[in-house]
Amino acid sequence: MEKLLEYTENIENIINKIKTEGAENINKTADILCDILMNNKKLYLFGTGHSHMLAEELFYRAGGLVNIQPILPEKLMLHISASESTVAEREEGIAEKLFSEYGLKNGDAIVIISNSGRNGVIVDMALLCKEKGVTVIALTNLNHTYSGESRHKSGKRLCEIADIVLDNYGCVGDACVIVDGIKGNFAPTSTVIGSLILNAIVVEAVNKCSKKGFYPEHFSSSNVDGGDEINNKLVKKYKKEIKHL
Repeated sequence: MEKLLEYTENIENIINKIKTEGAENINKTADILCDILMNNKKLYLFGTGHSHMLAEELFYRAGGLVNIQPILPEKLMLHISASESTVAEREEGIAEKLFSEYGLKNGDAIVIISNSGRNGVIVDMALLCKEKGVTVIALTNLNHTYSGESRHKSGKRLCEIADIVLDNYGCVGDACVIVDGIKGNFAPTSTVIGSLILNAIVVEAVNKCSKKGFYPEHFSSSNVDGGDEINNKLVKKYKKEIKHL
């Protein structure tokens, strides 16, 4: 049980940092999301490799907001070829096609999720969104980011472009637990912490909306009585507007 305790203690320490050092930027992001919801704009989420899981975290799930649009290009995900996705995320030029395909607009916002914040497609997307008037929020690991150079021709990292930076407070390389006799670490923290940060933003934003008398549409669990009826109505209403529904 010692490694379970070590891992959970590391997670708890990061959560404590988020509640103190990270709370201000979570609140700022919640303000942006509140405005998006009240003005019928969209919050986009984009990540490559394992970070795409966080792009899906807020999408079409119990307690999930409707105005959420994940960007999910198969080339940059893991289920076709994990190794090829690693190569693809370092390429430049992909972001422009995705921006056009998903229809991001001035006044929208995007959370770009990247633990390293250094790869080509991530930096490309951040630069393009800034140019087009889309608010850029980085969910990244600053310890990792500044441990190496950018792989983008501009020399910039994601955190240096973003309007708001959400630090996941992970260690360099993400995995945080050492096992005696084995070279390399285990048990990454970015997915657990990233999910917590994103859901904290949502619930803060919804609370802000509620205080202003606005009640955002959201999905129910399809596995509770009445859930299918709620969700089917929302899917029918928004299927043409939100990709992947």
